[in-house]
Amino acid sequence: MKIHRVLALVIRHLYLYKRSIPRLMEVFYWPFLDLVIWGFITIYLTKFKGTLPDFIAFLLGALILWDILFRSQQGLSVSFLEDMWARNLLNIFVSPIRPIEYIFALMLVSIVKLLLASIVMVIFAWLFYSFNIFLLGLSLIPMIVNLVIMGWGLGIITMALILRLGQEAEVLAWAVAFLFQPVSAVFYPVSVLPPFLQTIAQFIPASHIFEGMRIIISGGGFPMHDVLWATALNFIYILTALVFFYWNFSIVRRKGLLARIGE
Repeated sequence: MKIHRVLALVIRHLYLYKRSIPRLMEVFYWPFLDLVIWGFITIYLTKFKGTLPDFIAFLLGALILWDILFRSQQGLSVSFLEDMWARNLLNIFVSPIRPIEYIFALMLVSIVKLLLASIVMVIFAWLFYSFNIFLLGLSLIPMIVNLVIMGWGLGIITMALILRLGQEAEVLAWAVAFLFQPVSAVFYPVSVLPPFLQTIAQFIPASHIFEGMRIIISGGGFPMHDVLWATALNFIYILTALVFFYWNFSIVRRKGLLARIGE
């Protein structure tokens, strides 16, 4: 074994990170995310000194609802990646299929995947932990719808970035949703966050949904204010995502980059 050949391969891989934000994010962001999420959970538990009511319900409910958001985002972005890996995007977009039709088709695919994944989580949460997510009642419907729409918005933005940046941005298909997790109040209330993050959280649809979930589990009734805020924000999110996708799609098509995607 020649050490100089080994070092050459090491340097070759390190050079890939020199000007690649997605790859750098993969190295530095995940440890930072773990620290932030578990740090705020610890603060939350310490604040109540072990007397937090319904914590198991809060945690399992948050896990199931977060998975809905994450799967809806992945339903779009991963399906898009599969077309890119198969070098099928050019074939799709030289056909009469419009971008909005393609996006809508991926939304339907994401619903199928989401239903299958959610059924598994709900069943095992009931079997292993005796937790029934349906105890949230009809309130569950607007919450799920809002999380799915936010996931779609993030998925469309992810598709646009991968379309524009190419294969080096593939990691975003798994990372974009988690960029929002620290300020989405998934496992802890917004009040645990520092003031500047609390302000940011007010403009994240998911934070209102998870706050509403805790209100319902605590017996506080239907969180109409949070649901309305989430719905209004999601309308802006999905509209912005579509504009962003069409803008990037027009640039890629004008520069002739579509034929090189996946190479």
